[in-house]
Amino acid sequence: MSDSSRLGSASVQRKLAALEHKSLNFDLAWLAGASPGDGWSITDLCQPLPSEPPGRPIEGGSWQIARRLMRGYEFADPSIVRAYYDPAVPLAGRNMLLKLQAFGVAHLYAGVRVGEVYEHTRTHHGGSVYIWGWNYRTLEGHVEMGEMDWEVWKWQDDGRVEFRVHALSRPAHIRNPFVRIGFHLLRGHEREAFLRSTKQRMLTFTELALADDDPNRMMRAAGSLTARPARDSDGAHEALASNLRRS
Repeated sequence: MSDSSRLGSASVQRKLAALEHKSLNFDLAWLAGASPGDGWSITDLCQPLPSEPPGRPIEGGSWQIARRLMRGYEFADPSIVRAYYDPAVPLAGRNMLLKLQAFGVAHLYAGVRVGEVYEHTRTHHGGSVYIWGWNYRTLEGHVEMGEMDWEVWKWQDDGRVEFRVHALSRPAHIRNPFVRIGFHLLRGHEREAFLRSTKQRMLTFTELALADDDPNRMMRAAGSLTARPARDSDGAHEALASNLRRS
């Protein structure tokens, strides 16, 4: 994706620049004890990806392709959530302006900031897992409070590769009554649509990048996995195809 496409229009760039002066809209200490009883939604999902030989991730393999998709937030369906950011800023600490679009007829902008970017080996259920991931956290003015982690796992014993999401969130205070009502009515549906689409896109794009470097085929796949018509999606499809071809 070109820098101008990632940064968006002049109006979007002003909104993105304003995030520099915003703080998180919640206390990070709250996450340690977050529970549904306190109003928090806890999301955990796992999407298996094409496997690799046992051991560390291989060059050009499923794990590395997934990491590339995740680094640029290219797993997201741009007709549901479109991310704008400055690619010259390192991922850790990067501000991102998310355009949240409901049913293709209404949208709002929300700011997040990348917190941790990590790569490590972990023992999980008796197996050794090699993990790369990052998270973002909601900023003042966001309709939600919380943190979302995006990870790619490689089980070193048998070569399984997985895309995983872990999220803790709850609604923030929304001053505008129309936005507040609409958000509460649509939150569950739109969240489910986004996560379902994300899993399918991660699997499809990883499989395509492993099997074929035809950018036209990748662009067609990106278009077919877009839930709703969106005028500004073409640039995202082209960027994704170009990025995967390089992987």
